Amino acid sequence: MKPIAVVGPTATGKSELAVTLALELGGEVINADAMQLYRGMDIGTAKVTTEERRGVNHHLLDVLDVTETASVAAYQRQAREIVERLMRAGKVPILTGGSGLYVQAVLDDLEFPGTDPAVRAGLEAEAEQLGPAVLHARLAERDPKAAEAILPSNSRRIVRALEVIEITGRPFSASMPRPGPARYGTVLVGIDREAGELDERVEARVDRMFDGGLVDEVRLLAGKGLREGKTASRALGYQQVLAALDSDGDFAAAAAATKQATRRFVRRQRSWFRRDRRIRWFDGTDRDVAERVLSVVAQ
Repeated sequence: MKPIAVVGPTATGKSELAVTLALELGGEVINADAMQLYRGMDIGTAKVTTEERRGVNHHLLDVLDVTETASVAAYQRQAREIVERLMRAGKVPILTGGSGLYVQAVLDDLEFPGTDPAVRAGLEAEAEQLGPAVLHARLAERDPKAAEAILPSNSRRIVRALEVIEITGRPFSASMPRPGPARYGTVLVGIDREAGELDERVEARVDRMFDGGLVDEVRLLAGKGLREGKTASRALGYQQVLAALDSDGDFAAAAAATKQATRRFVRRQRSWFRRDRRIRWFDGTDRDVAERVLSVVAQ
């Protein structure tokens, strides 16, 4: 049986579907959500609980401290090792999550050029002083294809792209994913919902997070170095709560800001995944979605 990747925007029902498929097919789930890699970041990432896993083994959850920087290259290596080990054991790997670059790192030919601390430090200083938009304009001149794929506000990726260009003399886009058959013959399944309904689900999810103790979770993680974590501190919800803790303590405003940021993120996720023509899309509101996906997988 080929591996399956269950992808799509936040709050569409991917995690539940992945568990159902694993139970039906004798599989195990591999996390592809960058923020669920972090220990203790449970409420704000909607990490599957022990009960929700229903006895299915989950991999690459809780593998980083909040002070560590998530690495797509490290994730690629670890996830591929798990996929191949499960396949050798006759189990179906089910990759699921909304971090598009992490999914592509596993399934596509995505290269990771080296790094130069001095070059990166110089670019980071420029980004801090001049703002990411200035560096994005520079990237657009040197590598228009890469600039088109990176948001002007994404300082970290802009710096990385310019660093690669500087140290390799090649366009950053040359190391970006190239279209082709998915590695391992993986079947890509997309779950989505109507935009208005998804906005409502995001609103309800954020309310549950704040009611369920997100502020206390962030306080606890702040004591473990969350503010110093380059990746973890930018997670949706965590970033907004940290800002409130460091200013006026207005957590209602933090919740509203989290909802707004999550709605924007959902739209970017949808745009990212819709570009991949290999994905077969299903309606997350369909009660028979698992059966429909199983039918496609069987083919």
